[in-house]
Order: sequence, then C-alpha cells, then structure tokens
Amino acid sequence: MTSRAYDVLAGAPDSPVLLHVPHSSRVIPPDVRADILLGDAELAAELDHITDAHTAEIAATAAARAGAAPWRFVNGLSRLVVDPERFPDEREEMLAVGMGAVYTRTTHRAALRPAGFDPAPLIERYFTPYAEGMAEAVAGRLAATGRAVIVDVHSYPTGPLPYELHGEGPRPPVCLGTDTFHTPPALLDAAREAFAGFGGLATDTPFAGTYVPLAYYGKDPRVSALMIEIRRDVYMDEPGGPAGPGAEALGAALAALVDAVPPHPSARG
Repeated sequence: MTSRAYDVLAGAPDSPVLLHVPHSSRVIPPDVRADILLGDAELAAELDHITDAHTAEIAATAAARAGAAPWRFVNGLSRLVVDPERFPDEREEMLAVGMGAVYTRTTHRAALRPAGFDPAPLIERYFTPYAEGMAEAVAGRLAATGRAVIVDVHSYPTGPLPYELHGEGPRPPVCLGTDTFHTPPALLDAAREAFAGFGGLATDTPFAGTYVPLAYYGKDPRVSALMIEIRRDVYMDEPGGPAGPGAEALGAALAALVDAVPPHPSARG
C-alpha cells in the first residue's frame, strides 16, 4: 500500500523553479498516531517545535507575486510521519539522535516511538512515494526547460533545541544552505540579495546542505538547489503561534529570488 501525501502545484510552464516545502504540515494519520508514545498535549507541543509553521503560506505568497510563478511541491503530512529530507539508511547522521527518516525520539530527546520500532512500513508507504514524486517533479522541469532549480523552504527556532547536532553555530535571521555540486554561485548570490533586508544572513549555519532527489544528487548539474532557512522570530510567535507581517515580506523576498533565477544553465560558476 502506498499513499500520496503531497501536492504538486503547477507554476508557469516555462519556469524551472520548484519550491519544496517539506515540513510545514502538522497532519498525522490516525494509524500513525497510534504508534506515537506522546499524549495529546505532549504531541501538540512537539509539533510546535518541529513544524516549519507557515512556510507553505510563504511559498504561496512567492508563487502569487513572482513574475513567472514557480512550481511548488508541498508535503501534506507532518515530518513526524516520515521526514522526506533524511537519508533512509545509515548515511543519515541524525540517526544518532533518533531522527532519521522515521523519528524515534523527540526534539528534546524523549521517546517518540517504542523501542525496536520498525520504520520499514512507513518508509514504504510514505517516504518512497514522496521521493519518487519529487524526482518526477524535477524531471518535469528538466523536460520543459532543460534544468530544474529547487528552492527548499524551511524555518528554525530562535534558540537551539536539544536534538540539534550543530546547534552551537550562529543563528542568523536567514540561513542559506548549499551543496558544493548543486548550488551555483549565481543562485547563492541572488538569494543573498533577495533576503538582504531581514537583519543578517549566513551560509550553512546552523543548518547546512540542501535537498536534491537521490536520482539526481551529485550526478546531474542541470539540477540546482538552495535551502532557505528562516529564523522563526522573523515572522511568527514561537514556538507554534500565528504568523506576523514578516511572513508577507519573506514571501516577497522569495518571489524576488524566483524572479532572479539565472536565465541560462551556463550561469553555473
């Protein structure tokens, strides 16, 4: 059994840009919820900490404001079901804190699922179809435009949480995550310009890297990628409160990045 748990929202036919929003949802199917050890109040608090709240709305604002609307790939389920951006095997460093593709520990390192929990059914049901869907979305942009530009839209808490492996680094208002193979200098420069007005930004701190489907990762230079990590106090009440005016401004900045995407693959440095 497989379950489609994401939405692919069409943009302009000639846009190479794919906004990827993997962690914005709080939805957990009842059968998955049954295996989570937390009580309802504890689970709500965990979702406040782990969810990249309002990032789907920021991406929607960007799509509405961009000159050529980007495509959007939006996860419809919480990352407590599966985290589609983790490696599904021993390559994943977050396994050290129980937060591989299927989490067994919380943000505060408490037990989330029972000892010995088998992640394989959730990987088969949710992770693999999601990965295949994202790869298909990238293939669609390649077929239509000759390239794909993935912009990964995330947020992170103002203060580090116990699960973070690299939480001691600077926590700027905007963090830009890069990959040595898939992030061309022109795309990084465009992001720096687009997000310059939020009080500071840095590269690969406190979170590094960006998401590329494994079918293309490290293999296809036509696929570019950049992660946008927004510190949550810039646009919302933490840990799980409403969005403020910063969300609209961030959507406009993201639209500016979309509009500034280099016009030719040769823009790669």
